[in-house]
Amino acid sequence: MAEPTARKGKHKFSLNWGYLHAITSGMSAIDLSALALRNLHDARQFAREYGFDLDQSATCARLLRGHREAVDFITAHFLAPGQAHLIPLEVRAASDPLQLLVYASQRAGSGDVQRMWSCAILKVMHGIFYIDSDLKLRHFNAIRAQVFAGLDEVIHQEGEQFYLHDGEVRLPLLHYDKKSHKGRNSILLKLLQKAAYLAADIYDHLGVRLVFATRFECLLALHALQRAHLLSVTNVDPQRTRNTLLDLDAAKQVFIRYRSLIDRAGPYPAALFDTMDRELLALSQPQTRSDNPHSGSGFSSLQVTLRKMIHLHGMAPVPGQAGEPDVDFFFEYEIQLMDRASHELTLAGPASHAAYKQRQVETARLRVLGRELSDWIAAQGQAEN
Repeated sequence: MAEPTARKGKHKFSLNWGYLHAITSGMSAIDLSALALRNLHDARQFAREYGFDLDQSATCARLLRGHREAVDFITAHFLAPGQAHLIPLEVRAASDPLQLLVYASQRAGSGDVQRMWSCAILKVMHGIFYIDSDLKLRHFNAIRAQVFAGLDEVIHQEGEQFYLHDGEVRLPLLHYDKKSHKGRNSILLKLLQKAAYLAADIYDHLGVRLVFATRFECLLALHALQRAHLLSVTNVDPQRTRNTLLDLDAAKQVFIRYRSLIDRAGPYPAALFDTMDRELLALSQPQTRSDNPHSGSGFSSLQVTLRKMIHLHGMAPVPGQAGEPDVDFFFEYEIQLMDRASHELTLAGPASHAAYKQRQVETARLRVLGRELSDWIAAQGQAEN
């Protein structure tokens, strides 16, 4: 019997410590600075294990589309106007995107520019392929109709005025913003700035923002949504709750003090709610239940992620079964509550949506390009000026 050996052939025994560290430590693929493939043959094997049948012409076309979209995305979002030429031609216009895998595996010091740009484009392509493979996004129209059906039962419109009405309370809304779709570039940008970027990790494809005059009305709205069974302990994702708006202990104190006045008040005690809000703010401790690093200082809201069971009919038939089966699954969407003062802060300054999106872009840019390539691009810009 032949003696066991750790290696065959004339190559020296070696380990790729950086690659192994990424696998064993849970590092996201987006944070890798290089791959560990030796040649185009390895690249083809890598692509097959990834899930691509390279013998299919449709697969090759899909890879080329993903490559073009990734180059366009980087050019539009991460480069200044006129900087597209900084991407090497053999990377920017590769006839075979698999060659990028080989470039991305070159050792530091050998073809550094090819390696860095190839890594950047492959990271964006990875996000694109996850978006394209997400079955929920393929059935998005049916999902959206079912999610908003429940909300439409409690959100009523009279002229230009919206109300939250559950049959018992009728709360006037200052703003009712319905997010009925998240654009493809927005999804990709969000994936690229997340530690683990998968399309399934985007929770705000659908959602609503309900803005009321006071925080107490937000509290009443929360109760109304619970009474209408849109919010319940069983359909809330507790890991996704973000509360920087309401100190419930302080709110309870104020509510108990004013409860009898509310009961005796007229049709809608707006002035009383204003008074209660001032006392609430005086008593409240800062609420910091938020782990979104891109939220600006002063941003306050109560954001709840809900699971809605979706029923799809007429899906692809199961082999061996007659007819077409129904499919049930949970889809997560967001409800966000804000008061007038908090909403006004989102219109300008560090808590604005524009500032929030720019912080997202900056995070994604650094993670996709990496510090080394970012510095190289800056140096090229200085040289050209």
